[in-house]
This record gives sequence, structure tokens and C-alpha cells, in this order.
Amino acid sequence: MVLIIGLFFMLLSWGISSKLKRKFKKYSQTSLSTNLSGAEIAKLMLADNGIRDVQVMSVGGQLTDHYNPQNRTINLSEDVYHGRNAAAAAVAAHETGHAVQHAKAYKMLEVRSSLVPMQNASARIMNMIFMVMIFGGFIMPSFLPWNLALLIIIGCYTIFTLFAFITLPVEFDASNRALAWIQERGIVNAQEHGMAKDALKWAAMTYVVAAIGSLVTLLYYVMMFMGGDD
Repeated sequence: MVLIIGLFFMLLSWGISSKLKRKFKKYSQTSLSTNLSGAEIAKLMLADNGIRDVQVMSVGGQLTDHYNPQNRTINLSEDVYHGRNAAAAAVAAHETGHAVQHAKAYKMLEVRSSLVPMQNASARIMNMIFMVMIFGGFIMPSFLPWNLALLIIIGCYTIFTLFAFITLPVEFDASNRALAWIQERGIVNAQEHGMAKDALKWAAMTYVVAAIGSLVTLLYYVMMFMGGDD
């Protein structure tokens, strides 16, 4: 059953990711009226918020954009860094929105950051358990009873699910900050703002699907532990 759940959400996530890539490609074909690049937009938004200790950098890959709070860098994929279109403006402003959250001590971002070590530890534990289950299932009961293994899996998925749902307001808030700023600053016109909003909506959907998928998987393991799985 867990394989079916995983496959369903994997396919759903793939579908949304494909939609996001199509949207990004479509909106990348419309030149921005202000002719600003993603890098220039990020730097301008940082300056407007009085942030001077964050660097804007170019990284390889497609849609690999992210803000790193550890070294305080906004990392933009090459298409976004150099792009002068509505899609690049949306992504650059969104990632800068995370830097603004960090600078203003946005509570949900702080909570998510505090969960990162637990998230990473849970992932390593899950990998070890699944490796034993796949390659050494016949010896597993001798040192790790099934009920105890289920409890550990439930604990790990609780962390995953909590992290995924806390990520949602962080991502929505960054998008809201981005959309408000690019409109107020005159970075985009009305049509371009609509494109940016649509692109960020589909980006947010990937996080929504991940959160729901994690919750459904958690509930499935809880039902197994309680004897709900025949």
C-alpha cells in the first residue's frame, strides 16, 4: 500500500513539476518591460530592504534557485540570474523574499531552520531502516522488532510532515513579499505581474503536494501500527 501511495504522489509531483517548467518556459519568452535581469532585481530588492550582507550568485541547473541562510547567499540558476523576463523576476524576487524573512527574523523561517538537523537525522535513520528491510529483512526481527521499527518510522515521518507543513507558510510568505514588492517598485506591468503570480502559484503547488504526501504516508504507518492494515 505504501508503494501505491508513494507512486501516486510521485506522479502527481511530476505532473506539477512539468507544469511549472512549461509555465517558466512560456513566461521566459516575454521580455520584461523594465529590462532588469533576475540578478539586478534581487540586488535591488535587497537594497530596498536595507540588506547589505547577502550575496547574489549564479548556480548551474534549471530551477535550482534557493536562498542559503548559512552563508547568506541568494543562488539563482543561470536562466534566472541573466533572464530579463517575468519568470526570472518572479523567482529572483521570491528567493530574495527568503533573505528578507531571514533579516526580519520571520518566525516560521526560524522554526523551519531549527528543524533542519532533525529532518536530516530522520532521513538517515529512514534510509538505514529501509536498507535493512530490503537486504536483511530476515534478520531484522532479531535486533529490531517490527512494532519498534514502525514506531521509529512514524517518528521520522512526523518530523518530515511537520517540516513540510511549516515550509508552506514560509514559501507563501516569500511569494507574497515578492509579488507585492515587484508591483510597488514598478518592476513589472500588470500583465507581467499576472505571469509572475501564476508561476509562483505552480511553484507553491509542489510544496503543497509534498506536504500532503508526507501526511498521508504518516497516517498509513500509524494505521499499520494500530492494526488498521490487514
